Amino acid sequence: MDRKLLNTELGRLTKEEYLSTQDDKLVLLLDNVRSAHNVGSAFRSADCFKVDQIVLCGISPVPPSALIHKTALGAESVVPFVYYKDSLEAARQLKDEGYVLVAVEQTCNSVSLEKFKADFAQHKYAFILGNEVDGVQQELVDLCDYSLDIPQFGTKHSLNVSVATGIVLWHTIGRYLAEKSGKEE
Repeated sequence: MDRKLLNTELGRLTKEEYLSTQDDKLVLLLDNVRSAHNVGSAFRSADCFKVDQIVLCGISPVPPSALIHKTALGAESVVPFVYYKDSLEAARQLKDEGYVLVAVEQTCNSVSLEKFKADFAQHKYAFILGNEVDGVQQELVDLCDYSLDIPQFGTKHSLNVSVATGIVLWHTIGRYLAEKSGKEE
């Protein structure tokens, strides 16, 4: 028989522990993500993978918001965030701070996600995810150091931005954190 673990058995961090153990290696920039539910989901995934900050830009809803809270389930009160009216300004600021800018977008030269391994010992990263309809705006793609795409095999040309966020975070930082915590075999 297999028993589900109780929340108290999971050994999760407190908000204070989360904030005190940040290493400023990973930021998410949401470029004009219009759905509060998608923003809330990004907060929840960001909490799961210890993202250092979310940068909300343009029309992206910002906390406090009941709709964000509905999917974030409180993660919006843990994961630090900032708001910029202009995504390009935010991206330029991150680049000036030494972040490698990575658009999660299908481009002529994008790297397939399974071929990407983040080097957190040498770099800090800002992953840029875009609008539900238009994706990452071209001006941002042009500013990025490179683009990542998620392999897809069906009829649709894209994933929901919140799903894409979870996949990219799991692939890029999940393994790094597992290795760092000794949970990787």
